[in-house]
Amino acid sequence: MAVKNLMDVVEKTQMKEGRGNFRVGDTVEVHLKIVEGEKERIQVFTGIVIGRKGLGANAAFTVRRLVGNEGVERVFPVHSPSIDKIEVKKSGKIRRAKLYFLRDRVGKATRLAEKRGLGDLVKKDETPEAAAVKPRQQQKAEEKAEPKEAKKEEKAPEAKK
Repeated sequence: MAVKNLMDVVEKTQMKEGRGNFRVGDTVEVHLKIVEGEKERIQVFTGIVIGRKGLGANAAFTVRRLVGNEGVERVFPVHSPSIDKIEVKKSGKIRRAKLYFLRDRVGKATRLAEKRGLGDLVKKDETPEAAAVKPRQQQKAEEKAEPKEAKKEEKAPEAKK
């Protein structure tokens, strides 16, 4: 039992904070630290996350991108010290845990539908919390009412001329 607790402590020291904020289907930019001689630089690998595996310090994810009509996949440990940061650019709308079917696709067929977030439903003068509480039917009714009011305003000045 003491060995298991010791292993948990060691594993927690190896884990980096804020690295698990992406999902399968997301388009990510992985910023890697590359050491060339004495110099160190950052190289960016951009692609779609097609799978995740493992837990804790052993967690890894696979990123796929197309380079010159050739698919390139790289497997990265989530908590690797050579990863500077992981940025999520887009979130894809998916229904699978692994996106291996993308390996058979080329070009525009590899695109995933983008997930619509709460930001798409929020109006400029409204807070996200208020938009989340508002029922979807009420939002649709407001959207339909707005164009009618705008048309009335446009017609009124024309009639005066």
